[in-house]
Amino acid sequence: MTEVLERELVVDGLRTVLAESGPADAEEAVVFVHGNPGSALDWRDLMGRTGEFARSLAMDMPGFGRADKPRDFAVPVEGYAGFLTKALADLGVKRAHLVLHDFGGPWGLGWAGLNQDAFASVVLMNTGILMGFEMHSTGKLWARPVVGELMMAVTSRGAFTKGLSKGEGRPLPRAYIDQMYDHYDRATRRTVLRLYRNRPNDEVLRAASQLFRGLDRPALVLWGGKDPFVPLHHAEQQRESFPRAEVVVLDDSGHWPFADDPEGTANAVVPFLRSQVGVSPAG
Repeated sequence: MTEVLERELVVDGLRTVLAESGPADAEEAVVFVHGNPGSALDWRDLMGRTGEFARSLAMDMPGFGRADKPRDFAVPVEGYAGFLTKALADLGVKRAHLVLHDFGGPWGLGWAGLNQDAFASVVLMNTGILMGFEMHSTGKLWARPVVGELMMAVTSRGAFTKGLSKGEGRPLPRAYIDQMYDHYDRATRRTVLRLYRNRPNDEVLRAASQLFRGLDRPALVLWGGKDPFVPLHHAEQQRESFPRAEVVVLDDSGHWPFADDPEGTANAVVPFLRSQVGVSPAG
């Protein structure tokens, strides 16, 4: 395992925390993008493994973790895609292999659409281009003005733990839940409400699917088979956008496979990335 280091990074005036492992100056990198309500800490185990053969980067995205949490950040995708574009350019990354989870899916794919020549491959972890997605019950409540604010106001650590664990195939480690809740402050809760009230519609998603189908980049789709938030049928759906995708289902895992089954996750993700890093685009 390679050591994972952290440092402050400022992107267009926004402060965040950057985690990095592997060769510090390589122009090719594995880039991990967390979702809701995660942070760069989600990726420490995988980064310790991928750092053995590739530069590996992750950062807290605006509104989450230890990053700045501006009220006017552009959601759901534009601000995050722009943030990643500037951050990776500042870090000297010219070719990226994406590892995406949850909302990190649209954010990372937004970057890929803007930076097609730099986009090399992708791991979609319980995320992707989710056409026909039906919001889970909690998300539907978050999307309702006033109701969402009230729900967030009464979300205690116990309620947060119960909400994340309901329907999961395996119990999430308590330390991981506590880590997420420790960063689940008022500003993050406000960000979550804005995201759930501004989701991309199917017309936008169909256009994105057509774009990525034309690019036909190598893809690994990894899904927790008992995900209560993003149903399993969306895993096979990703082949519509990534025709060469390999689909791996961890039958007993839930929405956070990297947390509830780190070995199963690594056994799928690490060999895929190892096979992609250093391969020429023509190859």
